[in-house]
Order: sequence, then C-alpha cells, then structure tokens
Amino acid sequence: MNFPRELKYTKTHEWVRFTDEETAYIGITDYAQDQLGDLVFVNLPAEGDALTAGESFADVESVKAVSDVNSPVTGTVEKVNEELADAPEKMNEAPYDAWFVLAGGITGTEDLMDAEAYEAFVAEEG
Repeated sequence: MNFPRELKYTKTHEWVRFTDEETAYIGITDYAQDQLGDLVFVNLPAEGDALTAGESFADVESVKAVSDVNSPVTGTVEKVNEELADAPEKMNEAPYDAWFVLAGGITGTEDLMDAEAYEAFVAEEG
C-alpha cells in the first residue's frame, strides 16, 4: 500500500491534497481502490455543486459493488476530472493522480488524518 506523506486522509478512505488553505484535490486511496477491485464507472458531481464534509458527493462502481465517495471537506466543486468518466480504471492504476474534484472555498474539514495515522487505521481495519 502507498501512503503519500503530503496528503491527508479520511476514515472512509478518501485523500485530500491541499494546494492552499481553501483549495484541495480529492480522490480515493490506494487501499480503497484495492478493496473495491476493478473500477468500471464513476458518477461525478457538477462544477458549482456544494460539498459537505462527511457526505457523499460521488459514487464508483466496481465489478464487486457500487460505493459512495464522501467529501472530506465542506466547500464547492471548482473543477471535475472528466477523464475519470471515460477511463475509470485510472483510479486503480494511479489512485493518487486520479482526483475526482478540485474543491474550493473550503470552510470545514472532516476529521483528517496524516499519512502515519491513516496507515495505522488501515492496519487495524485489515
């Protein structure tokens, strides 16, 4: 498993890469994509949609199941990664490059963990 140190993580297995205090990319972790299996579809939000920390903003479909993707932050969708709609397998191939949305105007964050805490959380869960 890969746990990039510069990212923050959630207990529902999303990652956050802050570009500044109010802007961040959001995706799913290596652990999440591994547990889901081969991803075949992603349902993304629209630009301008509101994000609420802890609430679903997208979903992914794998060969196993459909799973919600929860927002780790409260803010607004500034940009959507349309590449994922055409190539959901990118989430399996490079989960830390395959971001879902760029969130802006971030005012709240869910309980985010650093890489060390997330790695320990995954070890307990596994």
